[in-house]
Amino acid sequence: EKAVNLKKDLAEMQEWMTQAEEEYLEKDFEYKSPEELENAVEEMKRAKEDVLQKEVRVKILKDNIKMLATKVPSSGQDLASELNIVLENYQLLCNRIRGKCHTLEEVWSCWIELLQYLDLETAWLNNLEERVQMTENLPDKLDAVNDALESLESVLRHPADNRTQIRELGQTLIDGGILDDIISEKLEAFNARYEELSHLAVSRQIALEQQLQTMRETDHMLQVLQENLVELDRQLTSYLTDRVDAFQMPQEAQ
Repeated sequence: EKAVNLKKDLAEMQEWMTQAEEEYLEKDFEYKSPEELENAVEEMKRAKEDVLQKEVRVKILKDNIKMLATKVPSSGQDLASELNIVLENYQLLCNRIRGKCHTLEEVWSCWIELLQYLDLETAWLNNLEERVQMTENLPDKLDAVNDALESLESVLRHPADNRTQIRELGQTLIDGGILDDIISEKLEAFNARYEELSHLAVSRQIALEQQLQTMRETDHMLQVLQENLVELDRQLTSYLTDRVDAFQMPQEAQ
């Protein structure tokens, strides 16, 4: 009777493993939304816990069959063969579920990381847009134009590492068919805004550089003219002081 019960327990264990494999490993999952992916991760975590909890039951079966084998060698030997098959299948199931759970956790981590990089770069784009807007309607002063140019250039020196991460993470998920529509839409919107703002910012940078150069040249010309006027004023003053007739002076002095 004990042998019959153990044989029944082994059959039930094998049936449970077959059902677990069908439910957790043979389904074709499509992760088209973050909610679906997150639910799949949580479900696989529960599956891993469920399978690992059966380890106690497997150990009890193993101990009972060993004990039976010492008392009734013939019955124990037959059950030992079935036990080895169950143990092998159980270990395989554990490994496969662990592997799938790890894979899904990695995918979820990849998605979260992508969102974090997108948030960082979106904040930078907002800052860049603000700096570009600040270059409009500047007072016609050299210091104001120079400060606006330096401020814009400091934002444009932003490294490209984050954008590289966004491209690689997004492509990894898309290649795996995971959240591909959502990610493609996000990347398309981000890249379009990046290209538009970058071109606008560079155009404003060039315009400010040209404006600054023109203002510096004008400022230099005014300074030279001022110096010439001061010198001319000094000469005329000396002529007046010496009571020199204007018609006796060179043409430029007259």
